[in-house]
Amino acid sequence: MTEDPFVAHRSLLFTVAYEMLGSAADAEDVLQETWLRWAGVDRSQVHDPRAYLVRAVTRQALNRIRTLSRRREDYVGQWLPEPLLTHPDVADDVELAESVSIAMLTVLESLRPVERAVFVLREVFDMPYDEVAEAVGKTPAAVRQVARRARDHVAVRQPRVKVSRSEHKIVVDRFVAALRTGRIQDLLEIMAPDVVLIADGGGITAAALAPIHGAELVATMLAGTDRAAFETRVVWLNGAPAIRIESDSGGAAVSLVIESGRITRIYATSNP
Repeated sequence: MTEDPFVAHRSLLFTVAYEMLGSAADAEDVLQETWLRWAGVDRSQVHDPRAYLVRAVTRQALNRIRTLSRRREDYVGQWLPEPLLTHPDVADDVELAESVSIAMLTVLESLRPVERAVFVLREVFDMPYDEVAEAVGKTPAAVRQVARRARDHVAVRQPRVKVSRSEHKIVVDRFVAALRTGRIQDLLEIMAPDVVLIADGGGITAAALAPIHGAELVATMLAGTDRAAFETRVVWLNGAPAIRIESDSGGAAVSLVIESGRITRIYATSNP
């Protein structure tokens, strides 16, 4: 028996949904809904299963985005994409690793839903304009215009400097060491002066409700935590080395944006 197309393309379908929604849980829900629809389709009428499934996932994700946007209007504090545990091999695919980074997903969140869908399908997965047009219900000409706007939007907001994974790992290790010592000077040396810390507790765990700007404020806050109450370890999240923090009160995931050897953004998610 040949493998079912849904199973064969599941990784692609999940990534499309995750990049559109910024949530692994919501992406899994979208895949479940797509599977239920796929199970009832007359396969003899489907000429290109991959294109059909991508189109179905995209439409389900667009529907889910509208629901989530209403839910996030009442969200407490900052909303960050849900961290995704990945394997180091993902980093070998540079474009994919960048597209699922917390920094990129945060940028994608600022796009309109259709712009986000077009950007993911066209710029990340290089799908033909006619396939993207079918997925989002627009003409190929309209999709080209949407893609251009989305590219320009992302270009001015994404990290300015790309660093190698080895450099990224070195900075992450230095940051973990600084967290363990709790010395403000150690933290200041590894952070850019205009560093920004964004935390997401969702109103469930303790977290800053607004972004914290500036190395002095960020370092003071981090140095003031009870180091004896938590453990830190390096893990791979969203295609890059990151930090998992374990404590009696729960866990947190910390992803970093690094430019010129210094941390410019800290994304900390503690919402369970």
